Amino acid sequence: MTLRHTFRPGSLWPTSLFGRIALILFCGLSAAHVLSLGLLLYDRAQTVSAMMIAYLAKDVASSIAILERVPPEERKDWLPKIDRKNYRYVFGPEPADRAPPTATAQSVASTISRELGPAYTVTANAPVRASDPLRFHLALELRDGTPVTVELDPPDTGISSWVLAALVFQLAILAIFSWIAVRIATQPLARLAEAADELGPDLRGKVLDEGGPKEVARAAAAFNAMQRRIADHIAERVRILAAISHDLQSPITRMRLRTDLLEDFSLKQKLQNDLTTMQALIEEGIDLARSAGPTTETAIPTDLQALLESLVYDYADSGTRIDLIGRLDTPVTTSPHSLRRIVTNLVDNALKFGCEVEIAVERDTPDAISIVVRDRGPGIPESELEAVLEPFYRLEGSRNRETGGAGLGLAIAHRLATALGGELRLKNRSGGGLIASLRIPAGKDDLKISPLRQAG
Repeated sequence: MTLRHTFRPGSLWPTSLFGRIALILFCGLSAAHVLSLGLLLYDRAQTVSAMMIAYLAKDVASSIAILERVPPEERKDWLPKIDRKNYRYVFGPEPADRAPPTATAQSVASTISRELGPAYTVTANAPVRASDPLRFHLALELRDGTPVTVELDPPDTGISSWVLAALVFQLAILAIFSWIAVRIATQPLARLAEAADELGPDLRGKVLDEGGPKEVARAAAAFNAMQRRIADHIAERVRILAAISHDLQSPITRMRLRTDLLEDFSLKQKLQNDLTTMQALIEEGIDLARSAGPTTETAIPTDLQALLESLVYDYADSGTRIDLIGRLDTPVTTSPHSLRRIVTNLVDNALKFGCEVEIAVERDTPDAISIVVRDRGPGIPESELEAVLEPFYRLEGSRNRETGGAGLGLAIAHRLATALGGELRLKNRSGGGLIASLRIPAGKDDLKISPLRQAG
């Protein structure tokens, strides 16, 4: 599954379902993991503090007993020996600028006081601007009146560098497994979308694999069943249309023969005109039915230049000038009869409603070409450019039954273009008129467009 265009420009919120689920899952697991690590570190700090306080009372009592037995002139030499990592001993009174003691400091002072006995009075106070409740001073006096201050610092509970490295490694593992889990969960949706995109004109696409988890298998089976029902329904409609159109030809032929026996020339002419219109409608209905089904024509290397030139010359023989612009020097792999029918329908449509019709061959990409039919005329309202590609849709005004046929020409061209793996688009031409652009695959042959050439 591709992740291109996953994020909307200027936003960190992904646009794809894959990206959204992956981001939510990764953020949730990461937040839970970091919170667990934070609680663990907090618990460790509390444990270390509790152990330090419990150890502090006995160690201070032992250190004070040593200072009591050492001669006063040797006490300063003993201070470095009894200092610890988190607290030290200083001779002298407490500074005057001190803050009220915290509850933790008072609790520690009471514990040490009980350990030393009633002969010592221990007071606690905090230095000014102390930012940690475990940073405080304990003041007491030796039996000879020498003031001693115990300066305590909080224990070092910082995070080691290897802990941060381990955290990053764990988050990377979470990201990888989140990606794998979301990919497994969304892959069936991607396959479903691909199968829907591959539906051809006959609405028969790739059959999905119905294996895997129960929910995935059920969705695949439902899609396959829906695909079969739609295809069968469309096929039935096509068969009905083809059958009706075919069966109507015999009565029309009999009616045409009977009109020949009429003596009233005016009435006979009107009836024959109506029968001719009905015959044309039936033939278009048959063509529509054929275009709705799968094509049986094999794609072969086709000299597209010769095909378009022969089409232009056919119109020239009937007295209609069509300009051919551009030239293809290499064959194109396509279905020539279907392609000719598409271009013919587009040209007929342009001739009915416009003038100055021209066919242009353009190169879109090395793998695709465009055949563009342009005319000068009224064009089509922008709101109806898509609608005219539907069967039996006819515009009001000049595009009526007499001048515009049954509304099947563009519909047939559109369906045949889809069957060829191409695309038919309509747009209005600047200055008036319509542009019908047919884009089809060019196969593996290289495409070369020569300078302007006109035929017809």
